[in-house]
Amino acid sequence: MLCTGEWDAHAINGILRLQYGVQFEPDVLESVLNMLDEALLFENERFAEAQARALAAYRQAPFRLPTLAGAGYPAEPTELKHQFDTYLEEAGEATPASSEARGLLSPHIDYARGGAVYAQVWKRAAELARQAELVVLLGTDHYSAMPGSLTLTRQNYATPYGVLPTAVGIIDALAHAIGEEAAFAGELRHRGEHSLELVAVWLHHMRRGQPVPMVPILTGSFSEYIQARQSPIADAKMKAVIETLQQQTAGKRVLYVASGDLSHVGPAFGGEPLTAEAKAQLKVMDDELVARMCAGDADGFYASIQRIGDANNVCGLSPVYLTLKALGATEGQCVAYATCPADEHDTSVVTVAGVVFE
Repeated sequence: MLCTGEWDAHAINGILRLQYGVQFEPDVLESVLNMLDEALLFENERFAEAQARALAAYRQAPFRLPTLAGAGYPAEPTELKHQFDTYLEEAGEATPASSEARGLLSPHIDYARGGAVYAQVWKRAAELARQAELVVLLGTDHYSAMPGSLTLTRQNYATPYGVLPTAVGIIDALAHAIGEEAAFAGELRHRGEHSLELVAVWLHHMRRGQPVPMVPILTGSFSEYIQARQSPIADAKMKAVIETLQQQTAGKRVLYVASGDLSHVGPAFGGEPLTAEAKAQLKVMDDELVARMCAGDADGFYASIQRIGDANNVCGLSPVYLTLKALGATEGQCVAYATCPADEHDTSVVTVAGVVFE
């Protein structure tokens, strides 16, 4: 709190002593401050240089490494294929989506909890994935501090099956619409963000390892719009991005994928423990969101969340909203829904759904 750049170590020591009754030996405080600095926890020249090196290394690499391979899922392709094929077999029969379908909502929760929902929606959309000439991935940016951010990368995404190339021309057009600096200010978040990776792996599996150009976009929180009671599309940047996507994908067999989970409620997310009655009420509220999605009603979907101030922490708000806006007139079908435990007492949950848009 005191490391704002206004005071040196001597002044900080004095404030700690006089205001908080905390006494440090000068060399101890200096040691603590040096350790924080070395850990890159200060916004200073050391941090800026380290960030620049990390960004250069990320951009110069041949692809973005799959950071969860070997931890969240098997890194070896044969093992991964066996795991996914097992999920798909357990999902049972699935009527293929219409050839006119253009999008889907996929969870990005871990496979251990959400595997069944992933399998059901991706099995339904199997042919869409295989026939796509271009895939636009919009995934929740869990770590952006900038509300309404849209963060791009020109880097390719790797999975255990190989590399999914990024459609750099479309990224360039989107960067022009957003503004180059804003579009790439948080690019390093692509490196560790799971929301696009976990969906990209399923995409690559359903394509039997065949690559397809992708447009990976991390979408930030809509909290600022909710608090201002403003529609996101009233933001000129959002409108420009939707129009650019529609222009750049015209005439292509494109698949839009919204990577987002639904509600996050309970003590694990700063709320009260959920009772059976609360869980039932949560299902009612989720059903309303899914109904708005399936009606292709982006504004109604957003309004349902805005009305309660996003009290249920719907992390898929921004990717779903933007996907619906980009698709335009569409209708969806919910093919799966699940309530996943989020603490050992079953008093916190994450809800997820799979929807195909036609």
